[in-house]
Amino acid sequence: MLIDMSTTRPGTPARQSAPNRRRHDDAPDTTALFTRLAALDDGPERDALRDELVTAWLPMAHRIAGRFRDRGESTEDLRQVAALGLVKAIDRFEPERGAFESYAVPTITGEVKRHFRDRMWALRVPRRVQELRNKVRVARRELTQSPGSAEPSAADIAAHTGLTEDEVAAGMEALESFSTLSLDAELSAGDDGYSLADTLGSSDASYDVVIDRESAKEGLRRLPERERAILYMRFFEDMTQSRIADQLGISQMHVSRLISRSCARVRDEALGQPTSLRGPGGRAI
Repeated sequence: MLIDMSTTRPGTPARQSAPNRRRHDDAPDTTALFTRLAALDDGPERDALRDELVTAWLPMAHRIAGRFRDRGESTEDLRQVAALGLVKAIDRFEPERGAFESYAVPTITGEVKRHFRDRMWALRVPRRVQELRNKVRVARRELTQSPGSAEPSAADIAAHTGLTEDEVAAGMEALESFSTLSLDAELSAGDDGYSLADTLGSSDASYDVVIDRESAKEGLRRLPERERAILYMRFFEDMTQSRIADQLGISQMHVSRLISRSCARVRDEALGQPTSLRGPGGRAI
């Protein structure tokens, strides 16, 4: 506890002379400077006085920034954000409204919190979800403060905050979503270790085959029976055109023409094109 030495007499207990409101060492008395600043128009003199106030109150801004350390942001960056909040507080402060510290502390704190809300999420999350996350985080801390308290359930948090259980679930999910996990992160140690990327699926070429088969199914059903048989022997039994011709008692050239014509007809129907009669080589006739 800080002691006002100007009002403490020898032999008087320190606790009797302590001020009613604790002031930090980094809260200088700049009332006169703010009064002068408010009376000045824009210009070099006002800029110099403003810089003097920033320098005087910068230690307080750094102290506030220190409250947010170990949250994934560097101390230097946090100090820069807090300094920006300090400048905003100085520019907006009206001396007749009270002490500067009472106005600056929430202004600087809000600027740092806004930095975490808008800049620190690995993925952009709606502001409403961020607010749910903060409410759930505070509620969990409050509900577990007493010794022996168990981890609160979603229903407990909902009752404590006035949120619905669905909103609590969204906030709890957001608690685990502040940062992303690298695809190269190892999920298992040892010789058989694997990364998150190893668990992801890849494109399966068989899907294209399924789509093609479904697209051709109706066209194949409409073919004459002999043409369906020829296509089955050629593409499913892998028979040569000569062997098919021998089995059906027709020429190889005729088999070739039937295959070309059948394939063209099925293709046209699959693509939604008008079916046409086709000659050798698939040429329209």
